Amino acid sequence: MNDDVRSEERYDCVVIGAGPAGLSAALNLTRARMRVLVVDSDRPRHAATLVSHGFLTRDGVPPHELRRLAREEVERYPEAEVLQRCSVASIDVEADADAPALRFVTRITGRTPSLSRSVRSRTVLVATGLRETLPDVPGLRGFYGMSLFSCVACDGYEMGSRPLALIGETDDLFRRALLVAQWSPQVTVFTNGVARLTPNEETDLGDRGIRVERRAIDELEGDRGQLTAVRLRGGERVAVTGGFVRPVWHPIVDFLASLNLDIDGSGHLITDRDGRTSLPGMYAAGDVTAPGPQQLIVAAGAGARSAASITHDLLGVAAG
Repeated sequence: MNDDVRSEERYDCVVIGAGPAGLSAALNLTRARMRVLVVDSDRPRHAATLVSHGFLTRDGVPPHELRRLAREEVERYPEAEVLQRCSVASIDVEADADAPALRFVTRITGRTPSLSRSVRSRTVLVATGLRETLPDVPGLRGFYGMSLFSCVACDGYEMGSRPLALIGETDDLFRRALLVAQWSPQVTVFTNGVARLTPNEETDLGDRGIRVERRAIDELEGDRGQLTAVRLRGGERVAVTGGFVRPVWHPIVDFLASLNLDIDGSGHLITDRDGRTSLPGMYAAGDVTAPGPQQLIVAAGAGARSAASITHDLLGVAAG
């Protein structure tokens, strides 16, 4: 064993990420009598969001409160340990002659030297989620999470039938505009002079009463987080009361580069239906995997499912 790997720090699973996927997995693993270490960077993507929706029994709870409650539930179990404000620098696969099942070595960096460590584990679950790059629009961050959102299913209901903006620079705005129109018949798509819509797509949107504005956005107007208008290059103002943005998402997988895991064209980890990656013993859950509904409850379910797979695999018991 390498000298920098503390012999007493051995786990059944290291869970990387403490969002709903990671904490749900950790809770279910500890209840299966597994020893679990959770590594939490404490930098959630939804930090700007004031209220979360769609999570049964927790609808309307702030995301940070949901995370706090979940973390406290996990920490009540003696089998679980949560390292906050820590990140994973790298993961290696190597044999330990004394404990060959402990094949993963996870190197952790913390906010203080005492929190930095290397540990061994039988398995690893990656639940690091996504980073996001927002459209290049002046002032956008001043409204993000308050009257501009990225998840239509999460926040569309509160937008009612008010005039809404859909702002994006990617080429999938046609499909997203159709989704937004489910919640409001008054939608304007702003491409910021970047995103491309085909003539057929623009005609289809127009037939549905959805306006497409191709000019660049000069500025967003509003007060205290409440969006009131989009001002276009040239001075025209389009009145809106909120809306949605289409970020570009980047799976947080840099620390896995040396493992050559299978990923898709967007960098998401490819897994089977139960969260197994292409490397035996390594699992993934939540938004870091192939795209799907980006809802907290969906991620929590994926974490629970991966925990069941890990438990069955470690015991050598077929799921059923």
